[in-house]
Amino acid sequence: MGMSDAYGSPDEPEALRTLDRALELGVTFWDTADVYGLGANEELVGRALAGRRDRVELATKFGFVRGPDGAYDGVDGRPEHARSACEASLARLGVDHIDLYYLHRVDPRVPIEETVGAMSGLVAEGKVRHLGLSEVAATTIRRAAAVHPIAALQSEYSLWNRGPEATVMPALRELGIGLVPFSPLGRGLLAGGMPPAGELDQDDLRRILPRFQGENLDRNLELAERVRAMAAERGAAPAQLALAWVMAQGEHVVAIPGTKRVRYLEQNAAAAALELTEAELAALDAAFPPGAAVGDRYPEVLERLIDKG
Repeated sequence: MGMSDAYGSPDEPEALRTLDRALELGVTFWDTADVYGLGANEELVGRALAGRRDRVELATKFGFVRGPDGAYDGVDGRPEHARSACEASLARLGVDHIDLYYLHRVDPRVPIEETVGAMSGLVAEGKVRHLGLSEVAATTIRRAAAVHPIAALQSEYSLWNRGPEATVMPALRELGIGLVPFSPLGRGLLAGGMPPAGELDQDDLRRILPRFQGENLDRNLELAERVRAMAAERGAAPAQLALAWVMAQGEHVVAIPGTKRVRYLEQNAAAAALELTEAELAALDAAFPPGAAVGDRYPEVLERLIDKG
């Protein structure tokens, strides 16, 4: 996402170098969406994968609707939109199939059974291999899985957002569904290198997120400092410790840390080799307990697009 949207000005040459390096490092699960950069990110990924499509498991998403100015106008989960969005993504990516196709957000006007039913038709046609959902409640997951097998749920999950633990993760274990945590580094806050809020680019998404505002940010930075201190003791980068904690939550958990630069990609990838002890995991749990982060995840206009069941 950040290579094309939401986190400052795009740098396509660096983005392509980063994607090349990802393949060299064995990072083979790539995630994009039709809404990132209004299609620009899928096109970027398509260029990076030209001639080597078989080297990655490719995931993309549909459902969000944005206006020409980039503003989020809602969600479209109609069956006809599922089909047209998939066709458009295939064209932008320059591929003949998508390995994992997610519904980005649930459309409250369309029963989940209808949307997933249409998505299952794409599987039958060979355009999609597996289906996924994003940011949905446990009840919705069960309804969807009754229509067609759901391979993965993508949801924000990290030390500073442990909401899925209460009801969503038990449902995933029950149904044999994988969890794909996005923003496992707390949108950069847990990585330890975030600039002051006032220095963020004008188009940086974090400028409108409540957790990055005023006293909320001050408190959250205090929490992140605990991670930084523990990482220093371990001789690791804060991002690596935060990622190792996420990956330790189960074999069904596959984090997707986003980055725009080679050096951060290399740092993140190295976290796969970092195994935390039980004592370290317990210390991180205690340092960042559920509900510790201050502020809502999104402003109201985006928060109301999250399925509550």
